[in-house]
Amino acid sequence: RLAAVSWGMVVIDEAQHVKNPHSATAKQLRTIGARARVALTGTPVENNLSELWAILDWTTPGLLGRLGTFRTRYAAAVEGGNDPAAAERLAALVRPFLLRRRKSDPGIAPELPPKTETDRAVSLTPEQTGLYEAVVRETLAEISAADGFERRGLVMKLLTSLKQICNHPAQFLKEEQPRIADRSGKVELLDELLDTILAERGSVLVFTQYVQMGRLLEEHLAARGVDTQFLHGGTPVARREEMVARFQAGEAPVFLLSLKAAGTGLNLTRAGHVVHFDRWWNPAVEAQATDRAYRIGQTQPVQVHRLIAEGTIEDRIADMLARKQGLADAVLGSGEAALTELTDAELADLVELRGGAR
Repeated sequence: RLAAVSWGMVVIDEAQHVKNPHSATAKQLRTIGARARVALTGTPVENNLSELWAILDWTTPGLLGRLGTFRTRYAAAVEGGNDPAAAERLAALVRPFLLRRRKSDPGIAPELPPKTETDRAVSLTPEQTGLYEAVVRETLAEISAADGFERRGLVMKLLTSLKQICNHPAQFLKEEQPRIADRSGKVELLDELLDTILAERGSVLVFTQYVQMGRLLEEHLAARGVDTQFLHGGTPVARREEMVARFQAGEAPVFLLSLKAAGTGLNLTRAGHVVHFDRWWNPAVEAQATDRAYRIGQTQPVQVHRLIAEGTIEDRIADMLARKQGLADAVLGSGEAALTELTDAELADLVELRGGAR
């Protein structure tokens, strides 16, 4: 029905949902004719530059040429970080078609209070240390004997396993009736943070990228007598709206959220604290989640706490994200995919457990 109308302008919000040009949504969108097209998104690049190509190929067809040519001419050079001039050439090409707004820009959100971001280091427990070292040893041996897609799959499996071990052994081991207390440095620190925040009658958002970890935290906090609610991809829309209203009214001060389900489209300005229990390896996605609280309408200072397991891959990823923020500003975010291309030696260095575990 929409395609049957000749539109003067079509505007798409949350345009990152058409980052895959072969998806059904992207294909349907192209059937709607318009004299002008506008795409709105807070994350034009989530994983790689092909996503930027997909959005601009809809708004401004032909600007960046064919996808294959774009990947060869720009994306590979920029994502590899070996050719700074390529990033500048691409930026110069797309700049006339981008209107970029940041909260820090003069006059955009002058009433916003300050935001403080803190990386909070935690030690692994002895159980986490043993699991971490065993998984690194076994999987690196498998990776050294594999190649191509099999090798990439093993690298992704390794990265996921290590992130889960850093969160909580029960998440990695998929335990059905887990004992949660005293097994995870992150859970211990979260307990301390929540005790302080709740004693001050504050409200807090706790983001995790894993629904399973969210459920473990929900169970653990309930056992400690902390009132929480948990929003994830399976939460019905009506229930979602009810949970947001409840949080905003101060009835449930601790809001657990799965990053992908709740990273956009929610207004949760009741929160003066945001906790990233685990790191999403893309600064733009993480920033969008933080912006559920740090947005127009917020009247209190916002404190962002990122929990990072000391001496582990999370430490190194935090460093990498800080270095890559500059490249992200040059429209880049290669995310986890780039890590599958590391050499065996580079990968071993990335995942090796350093001093810091207790």
